[in-house]
Amino acid sequence: MRLILNGKRANLAVHPLKRLLDVLREDCALTGTKEGCGEGECGACTVLVDGAPVNSCLVPVAQVAGTRVTTIEGLSGRHRLQRAFVEHGGAQCGICTPGMIMAAIALGHRPTLQDIRVGLAGNLCRCTGYSAIYRSIEAAARGRNRRGRRDRGVKKTRSANERKRQETPNRSENIVTIDSQRPLRALRLDGS
Repeated sequence: MRLILNGKRANLAVHPLKRLLDVLREDCALTGTKEGCGEGECGACTVLVDGAPVNSCLVPVAQVAGTRVTTIEGLSGRHRLQRAFVEHGGAQCGICTPGMIMAAIALGHRPTLQDIRVGLAGNLCRCTGYSAIYRSIEAAARGRNRRGRRDRGVKKTRSANERKRQETPNRSENIVTIDSQRPLRALRLDGS
């Protein structure tokens, strides 16, 4: 079976009745799409098929033959919605986040709050209470980052802070114990 998967041609040799979700995760190693309920109730497995949001746990892979399927991996971490979810607290535990982002993409570039509420009605989140998710989508639609400045997109070069972070050793490697009895000094580092 042939389709366009995340912008690339794919020829899949899978059983035609296998769920699209399972094909993506098991056969294509695209594990960003999550299984929440397996019944089409939660939206965690949302992907775009020819630009429309679809619960991949309900779709036999044969139904997407000849279509364009986009998963969260197809965004390559560069989509303004992905940045907005991180900056505005829309991502909490991460189970619903890929499905929320994919459903939000289907809303277009300038959705209203009502469009967002209706468009995400089939996506459940048990962590945020939705206000952070709505705020993230609205910020991406306005093109604003957390500081209220215009979002200029993903920079091609690394900033000085990113370079410094890469050059600085990971301090968590030095953690010896976590003392839950002393909450003000919970982490003890080597040499302390």
